[in-house]
Amino acid sequence: MDSLINSPVKHWCEFEFISKTVKNPNIHIKGNYSYYSAYWDQGFERCVVRYLHDKASTAEKPIDQLHIGNFVCFGAECIIMMGGNQLHRPDWISTFPFDTRSFLPAGDTVIADGCWIGSRAMIMQGVKLGEGAVVATGAVVTQDVPPYAIVAGVPAKVIKYRFSEADTEKLLSLKLYELDEKQILKMREELQTDQLGNLCSYLDQSL
Repeated sequence: MDSLINSPVKHWCEFEFISKTVKNPNIHIKGNYSYYSAYWDQGFERCVVRYLHDKASTAEKPIDQLHIGNFVCFGAECIIMMGGNQLHRPDWISTFPFDTRSFLPAGDTVIADGCWIGSRAMIMQGVKLGEGAVVATGAVVTQDVPPYAIVAGVPAKVIKYRFSEADTEKLLSLKLYELDEKQILKMREELQTDQLGNLCSYLDQSL
């Protein structure tokens, strides 16, 4: 693991647990298992998260925050745009940022537990991805994504849901990602299937 933290690698099979590498005070990572895959590009904080100041937010100088849940998978060369504090003003005659009046917050960006962001996908400022959402390769996400939805395209649109509405509601009610990480890891057999009933039975028996 030390070699993964200290220097980029050049192979598809390597990955970076971002909770162990990210230092920016404006990036908040829940848990230990969210990872960035194949990070030969100098890593998650350097290359995936764009235009995010590395100084802590203050009341005088607020900075948009990035919140990342647990068990999130980030594909190679994806991008999270955090330029809300550096946005250009298309409603003004010139878009050039002559002074700080052009710096407007876009709101915090939230990537909830269990999301999967495909390679070279782009998440724009202030977007919120619901639990278990999937972003297809190359998609550009400009709006919030519902839980367990799959989005694709430019701009990204919902192309399907991973589960029925009833099953999605049931999954959300289980609050899986509020469980202790060790408990989640013990459930890997139940999680690697589409049988929600088996998962519910396991939880009823173990909790």
